[in-house]
Parts: sequence; C-alpha cells; structure tokens
Amino acid sequence: MMDRNLALEAVRATEAAAHAAFRHLGQGDEAVADAAAIEAMHDALQAVPIDGRIAIGEGTGNEADRLFVGERIGSGGARAAVAVMPLEGSSIIARGGYNAVTAIAVSQAGSFLTVPNIYMEKIAAGPGLPDDAIDLDAPVADNLRVIAAEKQVAVNELVVGVLDRPRHEAMIERLRANGARIRLLLDGDMSGAIATAFRGAGVDMFVGSGLAHQGILAVAALSAAGGQMQARLIVRSDADRKAVRQAGIDNPDRRYRITDMVPDDVTFAATGITDGPLLRGIERVEGGVVSHSVVMRSASGTIRRIEACHRSNVLQA
Repeated sequence: MMDRNLALEAVRATEAAAHAAFRHLGQGDEAVADAAAIEAMHDALQAVPIDGRIAIGEGTGNEADRLFVGERIGSGGARAAVAVMPLEGSSIIARGGYNAVTAIAVSQAGSFLTVPNIYMEKIAAGPGLPDDAIDLDAPVADNLRVIAAEKQVAVNELVVGVLDRPRHEAMIERLRANGARIRLLLDGDMSGAIATAFRGAGVDMFVGSGLAHQGILAVAALSAAGGQMQARLIVRSDADRKAVRQAGIDNPDRRYRITDMVPDDVTFAATGITDGPLLRGIERVEGGVVSHSVVMRSASGTIRRIEACHRSNVLQA
C-alpha cells in the first residue's frame, strides 16, 4: 500500500507544473509551455520521498532529457512506479483554451502496464455500475442502454464525451442516432475519461481513441475512483508494430481492463490549468493565484479536492 502522505506530495508536483504552464497561457508557443511544465514537475518530484522510476513519461532517454521512461526520481524511500502527464493540452495553453490539466499517478514498482505511446481505443464510465457494464466490443447502443438502465434515466439524458476529431465522425453519428447527447472535447481525452467519475462533470460515458499514455493515466484515476475503463492498442503501421514488440506485448489485439493496466494500489493527483469538466483552472486573485486539484487513493477510496492559495511569486518566470 502506498503511503498516504504521497498524496500531498503528488499534488505539490502537479501544482508546480500547472503554475509553470500557466505563465505561457495564450502566448502561442506549445513547446515552451510543455517544456516549462516538464521542468517544474521534474524538479518537484525530486523532493518526493520515494525511490521512483518513470513508467509513463515523456518518451525514452533518447527522446527527452527529463521525465523519460526509466529515469530515477525522488529523494529516496519505498520503490515506486510513477506515471506523469506534465501538460495535457499544450495547444490549449498556446491558444488560451479550455481543459488543460497536469497529472501524476504513483503505484508500486512495476505496476503500470508498459505500453508504447501509440493510439488506443477507449471506453470509460464512472462508479456505481456492475462489473463490465461497459464493453469495448459491443455496439454503442448496447453500452448506452446498460448505463441508462443502471442510472434509471432515458438514453437521451446521457452525455457522452468524445474528442472532436475526424476519426470519430462515425461514432458521433451513431451516438446521436441513438439519442445520446455529446460533449465534444477539443483536447484532453485523459481528463475527459476521468470526468465520468465525477457527478458534477456531467459526463456519463467516454468513448473514442487517443494516445495510450493518456489512457494509462486515466485508468489510474478511474481505478482510484471506482470507475471502469476498457482499452485496446491500435496498431496502424510497421513503426507501431515495432513499438509494441519492444514494449513486450505479445498480443496487440488484447482488450485490457483496469486491473490489467493498473493492478495495484494507486495514488492519482491532477491540477487544472484552465477550466474543464474535471477541474477549474488557475485563478488570479489579489496577492496571488488559486489552484484547484484533485487527489485520489484506491486503497481507501478517498477523493479529495484541494483549493490552494499561492502567493504571486509562483507565477514569476
């Protein structure tokens, strides 16, 4: 079981990344915002009392100089696996848009499924449903019908989150044909999937494809919140096949459930940078800023929302 004190340490790291990215809001430079978030999270994680290894990060050591897969982080302590998303939504920050977040998940060493950062099919729903209430391979109408029946509402009262991408046009048409309402997300499929676990977010189900690393972070959060998710890797090219082999995956067509992807206790933390369905963004107030975070522990089933006031110097470059 992970130390409960790690929850606050994780939030400090996501807050640091959020503040760093927020400095570049609306300035049109995705790379600068992303680099700032990575550096701030990396520095904050070095003070966390764990012997950590990055399991999901910014690529290999050849692709990134911070938060790369396999990098050792922390000041020493229990061995741990760490999955990081320093900035989901670099393009959102660049244009001053909606639904940018930063997130971290911490679990026991070796816990997170090793996946290449290729695309992945996903379906997610929140807590309170029977096991396997959703089915990645079932027609969308069946999934809508099951969720509506369990929630005792009509299908036309359900809201489904979908990334607004051309590849999802057929899915969107099927959802609408079955009467569901849709929340199209310009970016942020990690937070879109996680939002299904929060009543106030107004998302009953999330479907579509997105990057696998975002999927693992979403699974970590849903595991802690008692939600559900199923996923399958999408192999589209020879490069994808090579990446799958290098990750040690023998069956790329396997359908994964939450316990396949995150089998052990997990602590998940996220901080909003701009407003979204999961979290409010950073707000300027007199003398500083206010950040909004969520931290969850699967061991206890605890979900805490943290509103933190910070002096204005946290946003100084």
